[in-house]
Amino acid sequence: MQAPSIGGVMLPRGNGQTVRLSRGASLTDFAEKINANPASLVQVMFNLGEMVTATQSVSDETLQLLADEMNYNVEIVSPEEEDRELLESFDIEFGEDEGGEEMLSARPPVVTVMGHVDHGKTRLLDAIRKTNVVAGEAGGITQHIGAYQVSTEVNEEERRITFIDTPGHEAFTAMRARGAKSTDIAILVVAANDGVMPQTIEALNHAKAADVPIVVAVNKIDVEGADPTKVRGQLTEYGLVAEEYGGDTMFVDISAKQGLHIDQLLEAVVLTADASLDLRANPEQDAQGIAIEAHLDRGRGAVATVLVQRGTLRVGDTMVVGDAYGRVRAMLDDNGNNVAEAGPATPVLVLGLTNVPGAGDNFLVVDEDRTARQIAEKRAARERNAAFAKRTRRVSLEDLDKVLKAGQVQQLNLIIKGDASGSVEALESSLLQLDVGEEVDLRVLHRGVGAVTETDIDLATGSDAIVIGFNVRADGRATQMAEREGVDVRYYSVIYQVIEEIEAALKGMLKPEYEEVELGTAEIREIFRSSKLGNIAGVLIRSGEVRRNTKARLIRDGKVVAENLNIEGLRRFKDDVTEIREGFEGGINLGSYNDIKVDDVIATYEMREKPRG
Repeated sequence: MQAPSIGGVMLPRGNGQTVRLSRGASLTDFAEKINANPASLVQVMFNLGEMVTATQSVSDETLQLLADEMNYNVEIVSPEEEDRELLESFDIEFGEDEGGEEMLSARPPVVTVMGHVDHGKTRLLDAIRKTNVVAGEAGGITQHIGAYQVSTEVNEEERRITFIDTPGHEAFTAMRARGAKSTDIAILVVAANDGVMPQTIEALNHAKAADVPIVVAVNKIDVEGADPTKVRGQLTEYGLVAEEYGGDTMFVDISAKQGLHIDQLLEAVVLTADASLDLRANPEQDAQGIAIEAHLDRGRGAVATVLVQRGTLRVGDTMVVGDAYGRVRAMLDDNGNNVAEAGPATPVLVLGLTNVPGAGDNFLVVDEDRTARQIAEKRAARERNAAFAKRTRRVSLEDLDKVLKAGQVQQLNLIIKGDASGSVEALESSLLQLDVGEEVDLRVLHRGVGAVTETDIDLATGSDAIVIGFNVRADGRATQMAEREGVDVRYYSVIYQVIEEIEAALKGMLKPEYEEVELGTAEIREIFRSSKLGNIAGVLIRSGEVRRNTKARLIRDGKVVAENLNIEGLRRFKDDVTEIREGFEGGINLGSYNDIKVDDVIATYEMREKPRG
């Protein structure tokens, strides 16, 4: 039925019907659902005080506002549900083993190591795989997720275990939570000398939320002050009761540094898996699983570490991983060897994808390249629309406090680029958790893997965003473009620093840091008196160059006798010049400062803003 007009626009009026729309839908999408003319919805939005075009992606709030005005209920479809519907349209079932019980066969357990920072998670993984990971970490933090398989002997039978190496610092909550979801068993590392710490509890809660059994590794038993019994007592309060106390959690006392009792720990993992889990999968179906990590490799293009959860992945298969797709060109195991196929619970590095997927994205093998491309493109379009719907204005970290006070902006927009999708995702998650009160909102408009590109600068220009490069730099002409457009691009290599600076900026505390850069030194050889200008120093430039209008200090017999002087006049013979280089002679006028002597040295310098990170 036709509604009475809204602001002079005749529209079909809803009776509280529900309209299902995806994130970042446009007014055209809404109009199609209710058989209305998109132009009339543009008019309605105009009457509501919002300028929106028919094809522009709009936020969930805008769709809600429009629906309320027209008496409809709007339901924003979750990304997971949308993805399930997308796969169903291609007749693909994700997450289920095909066939009956007879098709299933045993698979290795997948294990994540969790715990408080500095309790020895990386060293434990190191001891397990007997290679040195610690040495290559920035600031002692595991920056990326990897995965590998190890063998152990239990009851004279060789058993394999797959480890997902999740970063341990609290900033990586997102990665750790995802690590737990793709995991069968969690090893909780607790230092015997420290006991239970805040992140220990956080990791424990993640494991419980993911409903995975826990094996506790009490580390650092060789350290002074170690008290493994105290750890058992503390964890009892959180529902982890050791077997020796009548509970069902296996505790193993280890020293990762000395390599003590590592075999017992692996055995405990296998026994826990056998006792409480039915780890079986169908190795015959098309492979499905999860991307653990992905990055852009200079020589090999987009590479992703994937964990096969069911089926067998083979070289030559066509796969879709999030919004990336491609034919598997090659697969490498955790030792860098080429493999032809990977069965359930096997991690492999895959080459041949069109772009870098996100860490935690699901992957599946499909029959045709065309199907893979269509699924990937639809996912990419959905992500793009959702990102566009979030866009707003541009600002720099230094300006932030000023514009907040002026009421010009209520949010800080960020674009995050990093060297690996796990780091990017973790960084985004920890930044979004910053609590800086009600007056400012933080929004991540786009995140991706690889160098900062011109497209990123374009997006930042149009939406007043700050670009963060984590272990990556700007590509090609992107630097010049950023300078031209006035986009604030910041580079970092340690995650703490990003979080601290963004938090400081949001609280209005961040000031640019300056450092002094020496430009040149001039030795006074002669002094000329001028009634108009005062004393003029006849100098020989000993090093660098001396420029007009820069700062200077006067040095006599190795001591500074005057600071904060200005090079107000600079002459070569009878000509005024802007600079004089090393080895040349000239005249310098220090303005009203006249206390100069032969053999004094004038050292010139300028203050430059220090690059951060």
